[in-house]
Amino acid sequence: MADPLLQPFQLKHLRLKNRVMSTSHEPAYSEEGKPKLKYQLYHEEKAKGGLAMTMIGGSSIVAPDSPQAFGNLDVSNDDIIPYFRQLAGRVHPYDCAVMCQITHLGRRTNWNKEHWLPIISASAVREPTHRAFPKEMELFDIKRVVKSYGAAARRCQEGDLDGIEIEAYGHLFDSFWSPRTNLRQDDYGGSLENRMRFGMEVLGEIREQVGKDYIVGIRMTVDEDVKNGINKREGLEIARRLAESGLVDFINVIKGRIDTDEALSHVIPSMGTPAGPHLELAHSVKEIVTLPVFQAARVAELATARHAIAAGLVDMIGMTRAHMADPYIVKKLEAGEEDRIRPCVGASHCIDGIYLSGAAYCIHNAATGREETIPQQLTKSTGPKKKVVVVGAGPAGLEAARVCAERGHEVVLFEAGDRPGGQVNLAAKIQRRKEIIGITDWLYAEVQRLGVDLRFGVYAEKAEVLAEQPDIVIVATGGIPHVGYLDAGDDLITTCWDVLSGQTSLAPDVLLHDDHGGYEAATCAEYVAKSGSKLEILTPDRMIGPDVGGMNYPAFYKALYAAGAVLTPNERMTGVRRDGNKLVATIYNEYTHTERERAADQVIATNGTLPAADLYFDLQSDSSNGGEVDIDALIAGKPQTIVNNPAGSFQLFRIGDAVACRSIHAAIYDAIRLCKEF
Repeated sequence: MADPLLQPFQLKHLRLKNRVMSTSHEPAYSEEGKPKLKYQLYHEEKAKGGLAMTMIGGSSIVAPDSPQAFGNLDVSNDDIIPYFRQLAGRVHPYDCAVMCQITHLGRRTNWNKEHWLPIISASAVREPTHRAFPKEMELFDIKRVVKSYGAAARRCQEGDLDGIEIEAYGHLFDSFWSPRTNLRQDDYGGSLENRMRFGMEVLGEIREQVGKDYIVGIRMTVDEDVKNGINKREGLEIARRLAESGLVDFINVIKGRIDTDEALSHVIPSMGTPAGPHLELAHSVKEIVTLPVFQAARVAELATARHAIAAGLVDMIGMTRAHMADPYIVKKLEAGEEDRIRPCVGASHCIDGIYLSGAAYCIHNAATGREETIPQQLTKSTGPKKKVVVVGAGPAGLEAARVCAERGHEVVLFEAGDRPGGQVNLAAKIQRRKEIIGITDWLYAEVQRLGVDLRFGVYAEKAEVLAEQPDIVIVATGGIPHVGYLDAGDDLITTCWDVLSGQTSLAPDVLLHDDHGGYEAATCAEYVAKSGSKLEILTPDRMIGPDVGGMNYPAFYKALYAAGAVLTPNERMTGVRRDGNKLVATIYNEYTHTERERAADQVIATNGTLPAADLYFDLQSDSSNGGEVDIDALIAGKPQTIVNNPAGSFQLFRIGDAVACRSIHAAIYDAIRLCKEF
């Protein structure tokens, strides 16, 4: 029986070769608001991978008073047209359609950038996330912005794109729809007909500029899921009226709102949430309109996608984050290699990265967004086959082994433990985040497939490594908890690792000091909170978990508040002493320069990790490069050629936390950009 996902679909005049698409999103790969080479290669790779349509330019801006908020494309002038044509020219040869999402951000941005113009909205209702106060649009603003939408659509058409999609969830377009954000008393407020007036004028202007044959769709919230917002009944009525207007060609369904991080985390659900949670709402739309219906939310694997199509819930299914993890999903499906698809684990590292590191990068596919220097599909080396020894089977070591084996080298992988995973095993300790183990599960399956010589339960030392007569040694031994940073009482500290690994039990009253700010303390805190222990989490930072991104911290915060945990920022623990059956922490306030004491049954602390690098230093003198890395060559994606010890018999490198405390993505990136050149 033919796979439902591989069946073609007719969208107006456009034949889509299958039912899989990547929906509009903004990875912040733009340069000067244009989709230049980095942007183009990212979408070209997905086209190569077999999907039917890729949508670019999530929230592409149509007017100067809609300044970029997160690397948006700028469709407010004709300068973008040549770049659209270049991108279309890269995608179309693979029988893949490409469309762009256009919008006016309305209140979902800020005024203090670019032209320093007041932001505008249907009414002067502030958005909590971006925090600016919008101007209520006057009639001349409405007329100007309506024209801007039409001109932006025309630029997409002239740029050889197959169509456009209007963004109507949390932006200007739907701010007129929602009673929460439209408080107007004129012809654009009050009744539903009035609240839809602005949108209908926009759609009419778009049709005026691009004609009736060009594909125009809308990605809209059908249920804001909040008091006084657009409810399901009204959302379905809006969808019905849009369909009957003849002005739109498809409806892409959203549930929820995006004006707070907590709300956004439900619109774009992360790990620990049900698969395809909004498909039934999309089906409700499909039952009342004759237009094609699309949907994308937490469709991370083919089983959910296949169900959505086979059950007739939607016509096209979006697998957007899944294609960041593996742009070759469809090709692997067609080849019968579904089990080899690199999984999206729902970590939301991609979305959080836009704000934390300036661009969206997959937590475990370091090639995504870097296609110019790192290939998504590795090829065999044209040089001599080498013997590579990798020590450590965490994400860095497994990726190093995978890449070297894909390049055709003989690889031996030593791991002291009895299973792969490293710190990922600890990260997966709480039930809600167990999917993160998919990172190392996939890597482990790949190195097994590639024939890597896996040796578990071996604490590799210098003799074991040299006995293999390696050409290259990669030390990926990770890090160990840094506990020696207090003035006193290091020996009284319990580490997050102790807790999450189950090596220690929890006491009734716990103080957790987070001097790291990332996922380690947050994961441990949630674990403690759910255990029933009383918890206070303390940090010298001005907020709890500053390096936990906006898509992830709401779930942590909800767990902590539900357990009655005390959250204490701006204070640093400097020491611990024992007082009878209690531990007493000395706590220093960064602002008042005063100290206080806090008694607890148990004190847990994290200050990141220090490299577990003894083996690396033991091997330095026998290596040809002394462990030195040519940083310029690494950045440029060129081979490592440093020789500062001609008598050395092998090249030596260390990667991941064996170098410094960083992240899963950094560890995997270290591995692939180094090893792809061997």
